Amino acid sequence: MALVNLGDVSLSFTDEGNGPPMLFVHGWSCDRHDWKWQMPHFAKSHRVIAVDLRGHGQSSVPASGYDPKTFAADLDALLAYLDCGPVIAVGHSLGGLVVSTLAIEHPARVAAVVCVDPGYLFADEVSAAISSNLQALLADPQAFLNVVYAPDTPDALKAWHLDRLRQVPAHVLHQSLANLHQAAARSVAEPYLKRRTCPVLAIYAGDDRIGIDKALFTHPHSSAMAWPGVGHWLHQERPDDFNLAVDEWMSSLNLDGAC
Repeated sequence: MALVNLGDVSLSFTDEGNGPPMLFVHGWSCDRHDWKWQMPHFAKSHRVIAVDLRGHGQSSVPASGYDPKTFAADLDALLAYLDCGPVIAVGHSLGGLVVSTLAIEHPARVAAVVCVDPGYLFADEVSAAISSNLQALLADPQAFLNVVYAPDTPDALKAWHLDRLRQVPAHVLHQSLANLHQAAARSVAEPYLKRRTCPVLAIYAGDDRIGIDKALFTHPHSSAMAWPGVGHWLHQERPDDFNLAVDEWMSSLNLDGAC
């Protein structure tokens, strides 16, 4: 683990392996350890960087800045510090919105993005309901998380997710979730995500948003798929399938280069 001071925030990250670079970005209330099922696999052939977003894990906890564009600016600064890019940026949930924002706002840093059950394109009324009921929702975090699990989601994963959520400062949880749903509502996200020009792989736990996302793709090598029957952390529930799907898709892009 390394820690870099980027001005108003210090980010904790790991940096392993050699080859074409990949950046792994966790979701809301999580940390870089979300990718423990992926890092050893991809480090065999890639440089793999996993980061704790501001306010999460072992990164510092500023009073503000918990919105997708600031998260993406932090990642741009980290990649500049590492003299690294363009990367294949892999993001789960909130991280899917953050890596998409990185690709839009800092396109020279991103060769392609992989969005894992991404936190965007929710019905406007769903995002509005979450934003207006944050206090009540976060008063019972287990019930809030249970909504995104599948019947076969392992209990150990559920317990781990809840334990980490309880360690995140309250203002980080509230601000990041509120800002996520301001940006993730379909009426806001659709025109914004159309600005992604790089290849996109989107893997969803269900099929309710997959058609909407496909319609926004601008690159011919973009792809989307749904895995019904798995929970929101699908890369942890089916790691071998996930790693294979990403490997096959990256191979089809014929990307090269290292940093």
